[in-house]
Amino acid sequence: MSLRRRDLAGAIAALAIAAVFARLGRWQVHRLSERKAQNAAIRAARAEPAVELPQHRFAPEALQDRRAHARGSYDYAHQRVWTRRTFQGAPGVALLTPLRLSDGSAVFVDRGFVASPDAMHVDTSRYGEGDTVDVTGLVIPAPRDRGDVNPSALRDSLPYRLLDAVLLLDDTAAAHPQGLLRWRPPPLDNGFFLAYAIIWFSFALTAVVGATLLVRQAAKASRAGVE
Repeated sequence: MSLRRRDLAGAIAALAIAAVFARLGRWQVHRLSERKAQNAAIRAARAEPAVELPQHRFAPEALQDRRAHARGSYDYAHQRVWTRRTFQGAPGVALLTPLRLSDGSAVFVDRGFVASPDAMHVDTSRYGEGDTVDVTGLVIPAPRDRGDVNPSALRDSLPYRLLDAVLLLDDTAAAHPQGLLRWRPPPLDNGFFLAYAIIWFSFALTAVVGATLLVRQAAKASRAGVE
């Protein structure tokens, strides 16, 4: 009888663990569904016609993942370097240059990546693209943790109003100086949620099989005791 009780207790514990694993698997499936919905929304936003900058009521949250078009002149004197960036594993920086717009405001344009051994310093004078430009790129949030490229933090140090976002030029943009690499559009993948879900469900199945074997062992031991 003691063997039977021990096996039944083990089976109950295994089923409880299986329930936890199954719940984790369902959570990963839910996250996968969220990621797919998010990717669908981003694709739809990118497919919309490019908005024209400047807009009188600029709302970066509403324009996130939209493409935007702007004409203006680059202000290289107030260009910023976004340090500690990588491109295909190589260290470097991103060049963020204010683009002066027709209404007197400006928007930071992420013109691309420049390799740098220390991911801190580059000779920015080598990467000019002319003064008056016509650009189209993705609207992305301005990095809040970086004061040197944060429009809010730079409000008092620049002679014009900065729009609260960054215009990211990707590799579909026009020709550019040698050594300046345009970013590729951020990929839209489903992550590892499905793989994680399969792993958790496999653990759950293993626990259920273990519980079944324990129950059968307890039943066999009980029959043997009766005989």
